[in-house]
Order: sequence, then C-alpha cells, then structure tokens
Amino acid sequence: MQVSVESVGNLERRMSFSLPAERLEAHIGGRMREIARTARIKGFRPGKVPAKVIEQRYGQQVRAEAMDGLLRETFASAIRDQALQLAGSPRIEKAGDGEMDFVATFEVVPDFGDVDVAKLNVTRHTAEVTEADIDQMIENLRLQRRTFNIVERAAQDGDRVELETWSQAGDERMPAEGVEKGATLIGSGVMYPDIEKALIGLAAGEEKSITVNFPENWRVPQLAGREVQVYVKVTQVAESVLPAIDKDFIRSFGVKGGNDEQFRADIRSNLERELKGALMTRLRREVGEQLIAAYSSVEMPPRLVENEARAMLQQQLEQAQRQGQRPQVPDNAHEGFMDAARKRVLVGLLVGEVARRNELRLDPKRLNETLRLIASTYEQPEQVIELYRNDPQLMNSLQGRVMEEQVIDWIAERAQHTEQALSFQEAIRN
Repeated sequence: MQVSVESVGNLERRMSFSLPAERLEAHIGGRMREIARTARIKGFRPGKVPAKVIEQRYGQQVRAEAMDGLLRETFASAIRDQALQLAGSPRIEKAGDGEMDFVATFEVVPDFGDVDVAKLNVTRHTAEVTEADIDQMIENLRLQRRTFNIVERAAQDGDRVELETWSQAGDERMPAEGVEKGATLIGSGVMYPDIEKALIGLAAGEEKSITVNFPENWRVPQLAGREVQVYVKVTQVAESVLPAIDKDFIRSFGVKGGNDEQFRADIRSNLERELKGALMTRLRREVGEQLIAAYSSVEMPPRLVENEARAMLQQQLEQAQRQGQRPQVPDNAHEGFMDAARKRVLVGLLVGEVARRNELRLDPKRLNETLRLIASTYEQPEQVIELYRNDPQLMNSLQGRVMEEQVIDWIAERAQHTEQALSFQEAIRN
C-alpha cells in the first residue's frame, strides 16, 4: 500500500493513500456469493438465483459497504504504520478521478514530552453519608409531597402566595394593560428576592409598591439593569401541610410494607451513589486543573478546539431552548468558548496519553459496576442494562466515561495528594 504523509501545519497532516483493489474485489465477491446462497427472491429457488439478478439487486449496496469498511481499515492500518496519534476525526475525500485513491486530512496529538504525574499536587476530597443527611432527605421528600390549605392570615415564609403584579420603568408600563397573574412559594427564590420579601406580611386583598433595582444580567431583558417600581397585590395565601412519615408515606416510594429501616437503607444507597458521583466530579476537576497548569504551554490542535467550542455553544443553546428561550446567536458565538474548549481538549488528550503510555485498559468489572449503578436508578434495572448492551453508541459513551474515571483515579493515586474531609452537603455542592 502506497502512503505519503505531509505536514500542513504544526499539528495537521495530509495523508494520501490507495485502497488495495484486489482486496476490495475479493470482499465484494465473497459477500455476493454469501447473499446468493441465502437470498429469497420471488420466482427463484433459494441458492438458485442467477448472479446477474443478485448483482442488480444487491451489487451497489454491497460495493458501498465493502468500500466503506476497507477505507476505514486501510486508513487505520496506515496510521499505525506511520506511528501517528490522531486527535479527533479525520476528513477523508476522494483524490482526483481515481476510485481507489483517497486523501485524509487530520490533526495529531501534540508532543507533551515527559508526562510525570508524580509532580502534580492533587487535593482529594472525602465525605460520608450520615444519619442527619438521611433525615434531611426525608424532610425534602415530605416537602415534595406537601399540600396547601388556604388561610386568612398574612403571608409567612414557606407559604404559597397567589398574586397580581405590574411594573413601571420610566415611561414604560409592563404589561401595557392589566396585570400579570402568578404564584410563588416564599423562600423558593422563584421571584426576585426583593419582591418575594415584600410579600411577607401581606394578606389576601392587600397590596404594596416597592422600588427594585434589577441586575444587568436579569432574565427579563425589559427589566435588566433598570430601576423599576413594582406593584404587587396578594389574592390568596396558603400554608403548607407536610405529610406524616407513616407506612403509607413510605410505601409511596416503593418500599413494600412501609418498613422504616428499609426506607432509610434505600435513601442511604441513593445518597451514597450521588456522593460517589460528586466526589469523582471534584477529583476530575482537581486533576484537570493540575494538568492544565502543568501543560498550558503545549499547542492544541486548532480544529479540534474549535469543534469543541462549537459543541459547548450548542449545549448552551439546547439548555436555553429547554427553558423556553430562543436566543439569536452570531456566527462567531463559539469564539466565546474557545478558552474553555482548549482546556477541555488539553485534559482529554493528556488523559488519553497517560492511558496509552502506561497501557491502561478498561476494567470490565468497573464498567459493569457503573452500568448497574446507573440502572439501579430506574424502576426496571435489567431493561436498562439490556438497552445499553444492545446500543453500541450508548455503550461506547459509557466505556469512555468509565475509562476516563479510571485514568483520573490512576493519576490521583500517583500524584502528590492531600485529603480534605467535607460534609455530604458540601461535597455535592459542585
């Protein structure tokens, strides 16, 4: 196989190569014969379909599949032979008029030199789930199941208040006519804090006017950065009623028989799972920051960084859309993510290099434990496990996550590290 590689930048390469025609034809011929033995076509007995008919029916598809498979195989072989480490996905195109000639443009992993993780200084956080954490979680569950009773008194912290509002900012009235109706739970932070505080002490039918200076980044553009006169009128006050922690309450969370010990054991298991994920997130961030500080001078593949920046922008846009927003973004909006994208690419490539240089392999036991941990959060865990095992994309994503966590742990164990104890609440507050 003829292969030539040229540098078109510090980290970009262009590879020209040709597919071996005899292997392509051999693969196509073998696949066509296999189809001929098993194909069921009306008017012909199985195994007796003429080769011409098989060619007409399946030839184009078989040739396309064979070409794609051989193209990926040949390129991968050429990369191994040239001892190149790819960074991101290659762009492969036809070269000229030749059906078997191709050119691939791609970026390579930069030279990080000596990657000595023992020089890093990592803080490893620890925490545990206490009985008080379980008590707090049960209280949170009670709050989720609370009901509300209408009262005649003035509103207090924790009450649900229905209200009417309108605002005056200079000459602009919002809304232009009438009022906006809504409801809020005092203390929830749904409304601007000054407005929420103003509701305390107001009974149904009472109203108040307050001056509010909204911050520049306030979510309502018409109010952001402005001094606004806000008028509020309470139309209803309701106090919360928490359910008793009895067998019916416990059974409502899937604990058969309403057993209190089993209920607390289930909560502990869920909190420990949450804690494990939070501590890994902290460790990933800690190791990442150390790697960035140590290797920030290394040039990153520009196309890979730009693609990551665009992906980060897209994630933010999707999140905004889920919140009902429809932001208009300029074509260069991804540039605001370039610094964060560069750091993310740097850490990703370094983690990959550490795994490659130290011949780290995915631990099947850890993979299965993580999969079962994910599945345990669903009502039918076995179905979730089956879903992952039958979906290559889901499984590849999970394998990548588990492998990254393995490498992060490996680095942290060999780095200089100190331990810092946190409470459960501190640990999950990432």
